[in-house]
Amino acid sequence: MNINDITNVIKDTGRSMEKAAMDKIDGKTKPAGSLGTLELIAVKMCMIRNSLTPNAENKALFVFAGDHGITREGVSAYPQEVTSQMVMNFMRGGAAINVLCRQGLIGLHVIDMGVNHVFGKDAGITVRKIAMGTKNFLMEAAMERPEAEESVLAGYEIVDERIRKDGLEIIGVGDMGIGNTASSSAIISAALGIGAEETTWRGTGIDDESLKKKIRVIDESIKLHGPDPADAIDILSKVGGFEIGGMAGGVLAAAANGIPVVLDGIISCAAGLLANILDPRSSGYMFAAHRSVEKGQAHALGALGLVPILDLGMRLGEGTGAALAMGIIDASCRIMTEMASFSEAGVSGKK
Repeated sequence: MNINDITNVIKDTGRSMEKAAMDKIDGKTKPAGSLGTLELIAVKMCMIRNSLTPNAENKALFVFAGDHGITREGVSAYPQEVTSQMVMNFMRGGAAINVLCRQGLIGLHVIDMGVNHVFGKDAGITVRKIAMGTKNFLMEAAMERPEAEESVLAGYEIVDERIRKDGLEIIGVGDMGIGNTASSSAIISAALGIGAEETTWRGTGIDDESLKKKIRVIDESIKLHGPDPADAIDILSKVGGFEIGGMAGGVLAAAANGIPVVLDGIISCAAGLLANILDPRSSGYMFAAHRSVEKGQAHALGALGLVPILDLGMRLGEGTGAALAMGIIDASCRIMTEMASFSEAGVSGKK
């Protein structure tokens, strides 16, 4: 399998379904538009699923993990070993994403794409390790181009298999990787031709001086490597992360299977941006879970044409926003499929 094999199977969402879906939601027992964004989500779900009875009950969230050599430049408030420690916390069920997935009845899958740690066979983790973390992209490319391609393909294969095996109707993607807000900001800057000052924020909570250093590191790295904004694999190889490549592949797998994918914060939005460069049709299958406080996310969402469902001031990652938003998308589908129309309920319509 190669990248072209993936993109060749993605189709445009069902534009022919849009009017029928709007007519159906307008005919429910309510004033037109009174459910606001829920109605827009319901119509989009009809277009994605090419059906007037979409479902989003069978949910899964994929957390991709990887380490980053750029942490050597002091761009994070936490040491690199926190990545592997948090992965183990996921597997013990003690992280925020575990709580939200349990509450939302969402299957949780954790994938080691490049954590600088060897997990035991009994850890319950899917291991598709490309390498023991990326290189320091201030000094050299984060990874080789074949490694970047491998990360995307691995993410695609993992998610595609689970969609098919479990009959998933919606997925979300999340991340774990100390240093990956720097990588994501660099990806967004490189893809959109925007300076790092516009795409970079505090990540794990760095102070003002560290933020200035982070911005400088990203700008200098992009100048050093000159990634091609039209080539997602080139961007990924020069300033990306293995888990970001895995998420991009997961996004493409959802689109190829005709189901929606919910992006979380800046890291998964950077992955969504890469997926969209690889195949612009993929953005039609994406939802933006929430508005992150990370500055670069707004630029990525603008390029993707997505509006966040939630605005809760979140910046944790892990897929936490996606887990919350999947419940709202499920609710919108139930409005479309279970709520009575005026004629069905015997209720008089608008004069």
